[in-house]
Amino acid sequence: MELELIGKEKQEKVIISDQVFNREYNEALVHQVITAYLSNARAASRAQKGRSDIAKSTRKPWRQKGTGRARAGMASSPIWRGGGKIFPNSPEENYKKKLNKKMYRVGMSVILSQLIRDGRLVVTEQISVEYPKTKEFLKKITLLGMSMEGTMVITHEIDENLFLSSRNVPHVSVVEVHNADPVSLLKFKKILITTDGLKKFEELLS
Repeated sequence: MELELIGKEKQEKVIISDQVFNREYNEALVHQVITAYLSNARAASRAQKGRSDIAKSTRKPWRQKGTGRARAGMASSPIWRGGGKIFPNSPEENYKKKLNKKMYRVGMSVILSQLIRDGRLVVTEQISVEYPKTKEFLKKITLLGMSMEGTMVITHEIDENLFLSSRNVPHVSVVEVHNADPVSLLKFKKILITTDGLKKFEELLS
């Protein structure tokens, strides 16, 4: 499979692996990869109080019969205002979902293949700036035809100049290959990747 290189005076193409970048779309697998990724990123940082944790009297509010009101056992009941939660969240909750490495690799390949089919993934030889200035980075991206409203740049290695010049640009993310995640790949409108980045993906996902 071949992809056209952008940012070149003469039309050039790069050969990529069909095994990684030309897979059939599998919606169920992509859903499973995304769900597992988001779930594993959750932090169990919320603690709620159950009825045994509420600082209220355990005395029966009124007698069982004869008042005309509904039966009540204690003020900490979950159906009362200020009562405890029925199934309270705990900091010990485990949101982890197991996903086999092979499934993750195939899922990433499926996503990248679909991005290519949709015309959302474009390739350039390299991305670098001479000076650590945001203006230089924006100029470079604009010349490559990228929009400032949602572009993800993936490169094999980020040097200091590229990092410093891109970190303050909103809606643009510059990451190395091993930091590219499935959620970001689907979220950004355009993915700009270097040829070295493609080779690294082939190594990781083959």
